[in-house]
Amino acid sequence: MERARDISGLVENGFTIVEDIYSQEDTNEILEVIDAVDKAKPTFRKSADLFAIRQFLKEVPEAISLVFNKRLTKVISQFLGENYFVVKSIYFDKPEASNWYVSYHQDLTISVDRKRNLPGFTSWTTKQNQYAVQPPLEVLENIFTVRVHLDDTDENNGALKVIPKSHMKKIYRPQTIDWSSETEVTCCVKKGGIMVMKPLLLHSSGRTVNNKKRRVIHLEFSNCELPGELEWAEKLN
Repeated sequence: MERARDISGLVENGFTIVEDIYSQEDTNEILEVIDAVDKAKPTFRKSADLFAIRQFLKEVPEAISLVFNKRLTKVISQFLGENYFVVKSIYFDKPEASNWYVSYHQDLTISVDRKRNLPGFTSWTTKQNQYAVQPPLEVLENIFTVRVHLDDTDENNGALKVIPKSHMKKIYRPQTIDWSSETEVTCCVKKGGIMVMKPLLLHSSGRTVNNKKRRVIHLEFSNCELPGELEWAEKLN
């Protein structure tokens, strides 16, 4: 019954939170694997306010079996179905004194293996030899994001703030948000829990003010193939 409510919340509001996917031992083991990797690679971004690993599952393959434990794979199966695969993975480490924040936005790009002139694929960019593009709306609507929380996260260390149901409004420009009719919700997640959301959900995160870390593994899933010999850059079954 509880899981049914979780799924209903994801569909209706664009997000849901599921606790206790990982034990304390599980999260510590994942963090130990991350701490052991060579951080000099070009897909690693390090500053005073943020440490990030793009293409995380490719760069840290030792983490795959730890992240995809029985509890997570069961949730993915129940929420998404059996035929979804990973299409993007990023590790974010927001340090204790981070001033880094992100204003309201939707996640509108996907990572692909090459550049192709295809109808509906726009706003091409390249980062660390990785192509990103805004695909047609139906591709974005098909994607689900799972955020694995490796620390307790609340409004004081960068928990996501979201606008429920905004994922149903297609491309929703932040500058057009009508705060007289919209509601902001802070998504507090305990260490070892996950947040499942739709990338079109308007979301933001604030600065850290409590001197506590916020480490998250961001995973995106889809079950559709791309057209015109275009492939997902990070596809992982």
